[in-house]
Amino acid sequence: MSLSWLDDNSLEFPPLEDALHDPNGLLAVGGDLSIERLLQAYRSGIFPWYSEDQPILWWSPDPRMVLRPDALRISKSLRKQIRRSNWRLTLDTAFPQVISCCAGERGDDAGTWISEEMQDAYIELHRGGHAHSVEVRDQQSESLLGGLYGVAIGKVFFGESMFSYADNASKVALVYLMEQLNRWNYSLVDCQVASEHLLSLGAGEI
Repeated sequence: MSLSWLDDNSLEFPPLEDALHDPNGLLAVGGDLSIERLLQAYRSGIFPWYSEDQPILWWSPDPRMVLRPDALRISKSLRKQIRRSNWRLTLDTAFPQVISCCAGERGDDAGTWISEEMQDAYIELHRGGHAHSVEVRDQQSESLLGGLYGVAIGKVFFGESMFSYADNASKVALVYLMEQLNRWNYSLVDCQVASEHLLSLGAGEI
């Protein structure tokens, strides 16, 4: 099956059933990262993921890693760290810095998928009220120690990336986010693909 190239003049995506099995979930190529197209993608269970030397690639993997806000698994050691740390947790106070830190953490000889183009697109989503960040700060210096960002639509939060400059800072950010989402009656966090880190926190595949 050949991949569909998106029409620049249309926001329509091909059916999810057309996604490749190898690589798992690759659905379409091309288009742009406009707010309208990104929102249409997320509402359809699709997200962009590509390297700087590639065209825009759109994915919808099956199975899908998800985390339910009321099913978060917090280890005793992590609970102890949360109680004893002097960290301060905030929401949406430093979105551009958080996404830049996430990009830097994944930067290596192969580059990062959070390119400047991706950063600009998600900063625009944030300005439009659709993308959000969690910040973990040192209480005295206010410096960023960790965080995460993602997209919220309806009662689903689509997690994109996280970073840590201190042990477990990204996990603490996720715990804080999940507690908030549970209070706000969110039903699901889309984690996209499986990882040991997410499995240890109670995530599972559907």
